[in-house]
Amino acid sequence: MADELGRFRVLNSKPVNLDGFSVPDARLGLVAMSSPQDPLPSLVTRGGEVVELDGKGAGEFDVIDEFIARYGIDLAVAEEAMALDDVTLARMAVDINVPRAEVVRLIGGTTPAKLARVIALMSPVEMQMAMAKMRARRTPSNQAHVTNQLDDPLLIAADAASAVAYGFREVETTVPVLGDAPSNAVALLIGSQVGTPGAMAQCSIEEALELRLGLRGLTSYAETISIYGTEQVFVDGDDTPFSKAILTSAYASRGLKMRVTSGGGAEVLMGAAEQCSILYLESRCVSLARALGSQGVQNGGIDGVGVVASVPEGMKELLAENLMVMMRDLESCAGNDNLISESDIRRSAHTLPVLLAGADFIFSGFGSIPRYDNAFALSNFNSDDMDDFLVLQRDWGADGGLRTVSPDHLEAVRRRAAKAVQAVYRDLGLADYDDARVEQVVAANGSRDLPPGHPKMVTEAAASIEAKQLTVFDVIASLHRTGFTDEAEAITTLTRERLKGDQLQTSAIFDEQFQVLSKLTDPNDYSGPATGYALTDARRTEIDGIRQARSSAELTADQEEHRGHLVVTDVEPARQGSDPREVCIGLSPAWGRSVWLSLCGLTIGEVLRQISAGLEEEGCVARTVRVRSTIDVGMIGLTAARLSGSGIGIGLQGKGTALIHRRDLAPLANLELFSVAPLLTAAQYRELGKNAARHAKGMAPVPIFTGGTDESISARYHARAVALVALERAACEPGEAPVTVKVELP
Repeated sequence: MADELGRFRVLNSKPVNLDGFSVPDARLGLVAMSSPQDPLPSLVTRGGEVVELDGKGAGEFDVIDEFIARYGIDLAVAEEAMALDDVTLARMAVDINVPRAEVVRLIGGTTPAKLARVIALMSPVEMQMAMAKMRARRTPSNQAHVTNQLDDPLLIAADAASAVAYGFREVETTVPVLGDAPSNAVALLIGSQVGTPGAMAQCSIEEALELRLGLRGLTSYAETISIYGTEQVFVDGDDTPFSKAILTSAYASRGLKMRVTSGGGAEVLMGAAEQCSILYLESRCVSLARALGSQGVQNGGIDGVGVVASVPEGMKELLAENLMVMMRDLESCAGNDNLISESDIRRSAHTLPVLLAGADFIFSGFGSIPRYDNAFALSNFNSDDMDDFLVLQRDWGADGGLRTVSPDHLEAVRRRAAKAVQAVYRDLGLADYDDARVEQVVAANGSRDLPPGHPKMVTEAAASIEAKQLTVFDVIASLHRTGFTDEAEAITTLTRERLKGDQLQTSAIFDEQFQVLSKLTDPNDYSGPATGYALTDARRTEIDGIRQARSSAELTADQEEHRGHLVVTDVEPARQGSDPREVCIGLSPAWGRSVWLSLCGLTIGEVLRQISAGLEEEGCVARTVRVRSTIDVGMIGLTAARLSGSGIGIGLQGKGTALIHRRDLAPLANLELFSVAPLLTAAQYRELGKNAARHAKGMAPVPIFTGGTDESISARYHARAVALVALERAACEPGEAPVTVKVELP
């Protein structure tokens, strides 16, 4: 019987119930913040070497313990740091009076188990407070996925140009087909420098090929160097921390910015969590990232995010992962790479703490393309969520790194990016895309809007890039030859900056003038209110300027289209009526002066026509009076009722709000109220007139129910309502007596 209850029938249909939820089970690693099997923190050194780490002697070390023991702990501060109790360290992280540098110094001497226990003590709000202080770079940024299911290079370039127009400073692609990777890398490189230069690009694929593309200058950063919290998962992947260290060094030695990827839940998915908590295993990963010499970590919402979100405090653990990275003095790239939930509420809840607290990258992998085109996975936020994200920034005055783009500008950069790739591919003999394909790409939302094209075109282009061993200099030269000199110069500058190596600083990005913003050049100096990153006036204007925002003039522009559709003439000062059939209709100050269209879309003339018709059908007579001294619909209606021969009056505002009043009632104690003006219909106004007449005849009519809605009516119309009320206020004449008016309808 319980399942048949209407309330549960509705609840069962909600998107959140498509998610999976797990009972905590430490044996499987399905526990977020702490497990009975998590080791107690310990650190013993002898002769400058670690001989015990988190309860294990050196003889018991696995390969992760070994690497962290050798390279991941600052032994100069370890004794001091490990001697501090967990609460003291947690409070230091949150306390605005303790400098970031001091927290970083001490955390450098802690073990994975110690850091996990410290962070586990914090509430989510305290974690956000700590993040505001502990992130490395002052200025937040954002990173986008740019992929499509066809590996279409023109679409990749157009989508990359779109992404950087929105403000993304890193763009990442991958492939449905591995062999297409060189083509995707070239298209992304070109598109990422159209219109807004300086964004860094990567092609996330098999590591050897990814490194080769980077060495040839076709990519400028890497982040998919995956690390894990248990030895078995490394073994399964034919890897070790030592091999990852070599790869890290290979990227950095050639000027490629790099960070590693971990993220809670991976070990659980692989069945190798060793009965430990997700937080502790991720603490091992972050300690390992520091030991590897990585610039940062992408975590807090990667492939295992669904596992983490399935257990109690899972969202809290994901936030804790990002904070761990900051406390280890690394760049924090907060994961958005997988859809955390089918519930918009849950996925927004996952995002909001990071947006408010700030991170080096609010997201890794904002899907700047439709969900279906994301060759990584369904991101937590995708292109159809762009307006929502921009509004969130505006709502909170928080910088998420993005900005509004006009349709004209987006069309322009998409066309130029597609044409640039078309020209380079022709010039280098890679492929010949016609102009029709360019226009299809410009207009497309994603690959489903495109015809399939030649099935081997991309693969053959990619094979040709590899066969010719094309480098960034070939791309630059081709752009120059084909007239795309701005893009050629941008890629040249990007390549030149790589040789300088400043982008290898922690948390480094290029701004749009190719200045490096990093922990060194743009350090986070937050120490409480009125310190740290703050929106400039220009940036605040940019965030506030969403495309949906309307000025008061724009909100009331449609009023002018209906101006003069009726004529209102003052007749005489309003007098007390004597006809018992008379019902006065009180008009608001701006009615027929500056307000001509109600919120429901009916003209004010049509509203009055319907009310008057309803009165007439019930045998009553309408008299119209303008109430000049107030805009309050209750007082307008009461004033009309006191003037009416029947003692019944109707109050009517220009925006459509209406009510029936009686002369002996208090101002707010009306007989019927039509408050939700946007929902009203002509038939309902007519019924209002009928009921007013029935009251005048001493009857007790059935009230009119306007019905409810599950739509956000108030949010949709409030700005227009405010603008119309402002017109009413401007027309109001305090102290002036009401006048009888003649309304001439066409």
